[in-house]
Amino acid sequence: MDVYTSHRLGPPRARFPGSPGRGSPSVSGSRLRQVQNILTQSSKSRPDGILCILGIDSRYNEGCRELANYLLFGLYNQNTSDFEKTGFSEEVLDDVIILIKSDSVHLYCNPVNYRYLLPYVAHWRNLHFHCMTENEYEDEEAAEEFKISSFVDMVRDCSKIGIPYSSQGHLQIFDMFVVEKWPIVQAFALEGIGGDGFFTMKYELQDVSLNLWNVYSKMDPMSLENLLSEDLVAFEHQWTNFFANFDTEIPFLLELSESQAGEPFRSYFSHGMISSHITENSPSRQPFVLFGNHSTQENLNAGNFNFPSEGHLVRSTGPGGSFAKHMVAQCVSPKGPLACSRTYFFGATHIPYLGDDELPKNDKLLKKTEQIRLLSQIYAAVIEAVLAGIACYTKSSSLAKAREEAEQTLGSGLDSFELVQFKAALRAKTAFHIHAVNNQGRIVPLDSEDSLSFVKTACMTVYDIPDLLRGRGCLGSVVFSESFLTSQILVKERDGTVVTETSYIVLTAAIPRFCSWLVEDNEVKLSEKTQQAIRGDECFLGSFLTGGEGAYLYSSSLQSWPDEGNMDFFSNGLLFSHRHHGNIIISKDHMNSISFYDGDSTSIVAALFIDFRSSSLLHLPVQFHGPSSFLMIALFPKSKIYQTFYSEVFSPWQQQDNSGLSLKVIQEDGLSVEQKRLHSSAQKLFIAMNHPAGEKWSSQKLLSAKLPELDCFLQHFAVSSISREPVMRTHLKVLLQQAEVSPIHRVENDKVIISIVTGLPGCHANELCAFLVTLHKEYGRWMVYRQIMDSSECFHAAHFQKYLSSALEAQQNRSARQSAYIHKKTRLLVVLQGYTDVIDIVQAVQTHPDSNVKSFFTIGAITVCVDPLSCYMEHRFLFPKCLDQCSQGLVNNVVFTSLTTEQRHPLLVQLQSLIRAANPSAAFILAEKGIVTRNEDIELILSENSFSSPQMLRSRYLIYPGWYEGKFDSGSVFPLMVQICVWFGRPLEKTRFMAKCKAIQSSIKPSPFSGNIYHILGKVKFSDSERTMEVCYNTLANSLSIVPVLEGPTPPPDSKSTPQDNSGQQECYLVFIGCSLKEDSLKDWLRQSAKQKPQRKALKTRGMLTQQEIRNIHVKRHLDPLPAGYFYNGTQFVNFFGDKTDFHPLMDQFMNDYVEEANREIERYNRELEQQEYHDLFEQKP
Repeated sequence: MDVYTSHRLGPPRARFPGSPGRGSPSVSGSRLRQVQNILTQSSKSRPDGILCILGIDSRYNEGCRELANYLLFGLYNQNTSDFEKTGFSEEVLDDVIILIKSDSVHLYCNPVNYRYLLPYVAHWRNLHFHCMTENEYEDEEAAEEFKISSFVDMVRDCSKIGIPYSSQGHLQIFDMFVVEKWPIVQAFALEGIGGDGFFTMKYELQDVSLNLWNVYSKMDPMSLENLLSEDLVAFEHQWTNFFANFDTEIPFLLELSESQAGEPFRSYFSHGMISSHITENSPSRQPFVLFGNHSTQENLNAGNFNFPSEGHLVRSTGPGGSFAKHMVAQCVSPKGPLACSRTYFFGATHIPYLGDDELPKNDKLLKKTEQIRLLSQIYAAVIEAVLAGIACYTKSSSLAKAREEAEQTLGSGLDSFELVQFKAALRAKTAFHIHAVNNQGRIVPLDSEDSLSFVKTACMTVYDIPDLLRGRGCLGSVVFSESFLTSQILVKERDGTVVTETSYIVLTAAIPRFCSWLVEDNEVKLSEKTQQAIRGDECFLGSFLTGGEGAYLYSSSLQSWPDEGNMDFFSNGLLFSHRHHGNIIISKDHMNSISFYDGDSTSIVAALFIDFRSSSLLHLPVQFHGPSSFLMIALFPKSKIYQTFYSEVFSPWQQQDNSGLSLKVIQEDGLSVEQKRLHSSAQKLFIAMNHPAGEKWSSQKLLSAKLPELDCFLQHFAVSSISREPVMRTHLKVLLQQAEVSPIHRVENDKVIISIVTGLPGCHANELCAFLVTLHKEYGRWMVYRQIMDSSECFHAAHFQKYLSSALEAQQNRSARQSAYIHKKTRLLVVLQGYTDVIDIVQAVQTHPDSNVKSFFTIGAITVCVDPLSCYMEHRFLFPKCLDQCSQGLVNNVVFTSLTTEQRHPLLVQLQSLIRAANPSAAFILAEKGIVTRNEDIELILSENSFSSPQMLRSRYLIYPGWYEGKFDSGSVFPLMVQICVWFGRPLEKTRFMAKCKAIQSSIKPSPFSGNIYHILGKVKFSDSERTMEVCYNTLANSLSIVPVLEGPTPPPDSKSTPQDNSGQQECYLVFIGCSLKEDSLKDWLRQSAKQKPQRKALKTRGMLTQQEIRNIHVKRHLDPLPAGYFYNGTQFVNFFGDKTDFHPLMDQFMNDYVEEANREIERYNRELEQQEYHDLFEQKP
């Protein structure tokens, strides 16, 4: 057996940079539920719990570490330096054991790593901490024994335990004997503190690695954030390297080979695949770069792109051995879902305008560029088709419908480019598919149940395009694909029907969809000729006004990313120069209108909107051929071109020239929807580029600028990824943070405000209630609902709903003499002390079977009372539901009812940090024994709309999916707390009762806490008074409260909860709350607190006399007359023979006389006792 190493408390606490902000409670809770779903599957082999042990205790098992990283957002990643900065040893920080059960989690940790784990786990439902205090942890031997005993307690109720044995890509054969050798598992067999036997013999172990891998592979907001901030950045970097290969080789571009061009993609993919240990042989998940007519269907589907040919050059892969007109390229993330393919061109896809309005039909330039223009037009139509297919699939989730939509859009696109005659030839060569890809980049079935959680890749390929213009040869293929993620929210309408609201984001949209390089001498010379022409004295664009770098040219089409380049303004037009597209010249003769918008602010991007004529299409690159026929030129504030535009161009262009055009300034309301979209995109890009690079959000802002729809999608995905439960239509905009709820800020006067006050037994919630009702009647008429104390349940939803119905009926039947109170708002104060989950109370209100009642009441605020002295059962093991009663999205206020008078009591501070981690938005209120001292705190507790605020509503939907329809399962109470109500009709003896209560604390037992009494409360009478007293005893605080009962409103009777035939006679009751309590034992305990029934005395015998009694008899009768032959010498009795004794010779007779006399007294006492009437404590009165 391995030596079980112990851990010493490390140096003083260091601040942890990981911060609670990393990962939201909703995502964390969702991930936990995904893992817990493995435990609820309908399978005979499903385990009762999943055990995750970190560090040396599992011999650094990678599967366990992977599960911990999934649940804790990468806290234990090897590449994280957060823990290294703490100054603690790895053994201390890794000292963690997690047992995940179907509705709860047990977490062992130490006081050191507790601080770092807390922000990540505090919001987990039914979380049980097994952790020592700092002082306890200083004893190393005690700390080790505690860890072992905690491990034993955690698994006590299990029979089958799942082990995350293997990490992804490193599948190992499960061996339970290897698990048995883990140090903590070996320690399980230790005598005395262990689990009485070997772990693997007592529990059935099974490997759950494959089930967990399926969970890990799904996309959620956190993995999407990682994808965007890490994988997408690396992915885009490969494309940057790809472009750099071409840009640096421009003089020798014709000599570039496919091998050289594709090297960045190939290295990125092959190196990543080596480290991933998972193979993916699908051709659609392979990188490639193919030039010209080498991009045939056969080559594209070969799947051997890791071994490219060096012999295929740009120079020789075009029609008839000429230079290539285009290339197809695909980059694939080796360990992620990202992939996209593009078609780029060698040569310009347009002819620069040089002042000739009518180009001759037989112009050589047109002839030379017709092939590349044909390919680029087909490619533009393919892009439209893929984007249309993605949009259709998002709405329908049907591949067949998406394929049909894509093919129709392709046909429409070819029509728009006047390529109708080529449609039939191309249709047979077109392929469209959508693949679902998990987070590891492996293709999964598109129709699988979890496909909504996966990134998908939509691809269209037009294979082996024939040279349709010259009738010979093959031009190669055109490919375009994008990776996209969909989001689908089920929305419930007012009439009860459920519809879907969808959204999607194209993750790879920022990879340039269009790009071209001028490679032929004629094209380079034409570009130079264009530059010379516009610099001449008699330029067809008129006089030169100004120019400069930093202008952005936006197409009205959704297809392309804006192009940054040099912009020259002339009196009769403009020239945009771009290193890839060449020169783009737009004359005013080809413009219908010019509009200008700058928002009347120097911080808003200035935008020129140019509506151009169809005659200019030949002179514009293909990506500018949009249906709207306009483009936007964005000038960023503070740039030189922005400043010189105002000084040199703005005034001349405002004047009408020969073309009849003039620059018109428009306001925001004059912008069309498309123009607003373009300007918003430019504004985001400007903000991102001007954000300091070192600041936290700079990368996110740049990403948001690249993907303008990202922010809206993230809001949508944050809701849809949590659950498939529907949301109400009226709440949808709040959830998507598009609007706030308007009517909630003021509650209608006819509605009854419900103020809920809850907490564990003994938390002083009743005292707070009495304080509120007594001192704050100005808030309106009060109704008070308290839990049914004589029930086995802390909270009975059906009883509460019945009470609400009766309250509504009473409110509607108010008599005329009460009309004076009509102007006062009626309030309902719900006071519940017990182990009740707050979500159950909310769902009881929300799911009331009577819609009138449901609409009549509205929850104003929920307040939980916390007594720091009564929160921990032992160490840092909380009472059940203690933390859940402070849940985010439900609880508005937390009232601390003890230790408030001492300045920053350590226990109070510790509880506050725990609850703050669980509910960052709750208001903290100090109220010793429920007495609130600040008016603003009263306002918080009695707020009318805090519970319904947009932030709270959104949190409820994200953290408690299904809550609105009562479908959220709050989980069981552990350890099981029994509530037993004992009725009796006789008074108690006050002193005996107080003594019995005070003695309970010393009898409290450690885990599993069997037989422990933690709270006693109820109404009793004592023999010294006729008044009924309210009793409350808190064992851990050892506090006993006995106060006269204040008569007040009570809930209506419920036949289910009243004691059988007792309520009429038995007027006293006590409720005992604790673990594994038995009614008979409690009655025996209670009998000892009442007047005791005298017992019959037994008759005496000679043998029962005590030495003292015998001495007393001697003293009383030693002077009695002596029989003949005896005399008394003053100290002893002497007979005739000289024998001496200390006792009288007739002592036996004296003792018999004494026994006879005592027995006569006993018989008389017993006769009198039999004549007396005595009643047992639980006997009913006649």
